[in-house]
Amino acid sequence: MFTILKRAFGIDDKEKKRDKISKDELEDLLLEADVNYDLLEKILNQLPENITRVQLYNSLIAIFDYKAKWIYPTAETKPFVELIIGVNGAGKTTTIAKLANRYLEDNKTVMLGAGDTFRAAAIEQLTQWAKKLDIPIVATKQGHDPSAVVFDTIKSAIAKNIDRVIIDTAGRLHNQVNLAEELKKMVRVADKALKRAPHRKLLILDGTQGSSAINQAKAFDEIVGVDGIIITKLDGTAKGGSIFSIADELKMPIYYIGVGEKAEDLMKFDVKWYINSILDEIFGKE
Repeated sequence: MFTILKRAFGIDDKEKKRDKISKDELEDLLLEADVNYDLLEKILNQLPENITRVQLYNSLIAIFDYKAKWIYPTAETKPFVELIIGVNGAGKTTTIAKLANRYLEDNKTVMLGAGDTFRAAAIEQLTQWAKKLDIPIVATKQGHDPSAVVFDTIKSAIAKNIDRVIIDTAGRLHNQVNLAEELKKMVRVADKALKRAPHRKLLILDGTQGSSAINQAKAFDEIVGVDGIIITKLDGTAKGGSIFSIADELKMPIYYIGVGEKAEDLMKFDVKWYINSILDEIFGKE
């Protein structure tokens, strides 16, 4: 992960560690890391010309100082049902597999629901992951009613005493009204299958998409109410600062970040660790 942070923030191993960083240097780092300019100005305006580690830490941690409702499984929420939403290409299917793998590592039983019935490839891909992870899946044919998949998955999980249910959805563009209505229907049907389900609606955002990802999140939140975010593709190019922009704009819980393609490449998001890891690369380890 430290290598990823170095890439994401354009940090050169050859640079000497320092006690302070200039505003100009910091501005260049944050711009390259895809922090949006309005937030960048807000950060820089409250800092002196030469910035210490403590000063920068306080500025960055303040971005996450917002009230958000964190949702976790309880004894009353079994099975704990999650609906995974987001546009095509954000990494939903792979993220579902990573979530399932995490739950398995926590000794929880998991069932998948292939609710993306618009793409045959999505059903096939999720089915392959279920086989690889050796977990049950409820799937149907392309074009079938995704809400029926939601209902059948939840009812099957109840019957089999499953701990966690993860349901995929189609990669819906937020401006497609019919697909938005279908997503609302899936939420209603989940509640019919199990009161108060889905317990958590997680939005998958591509960390390389910048303001486009933020606009997607706002649109999905208006449609069904987003309970939290997973940010993917943070193992790629210099886009690590998108986390700050997403947090500042959306003020939603960020549960996980994706840092690779393997099933284990999903990390719980720890904001203090994340910021300190960045500062370690800029200033040197304390």
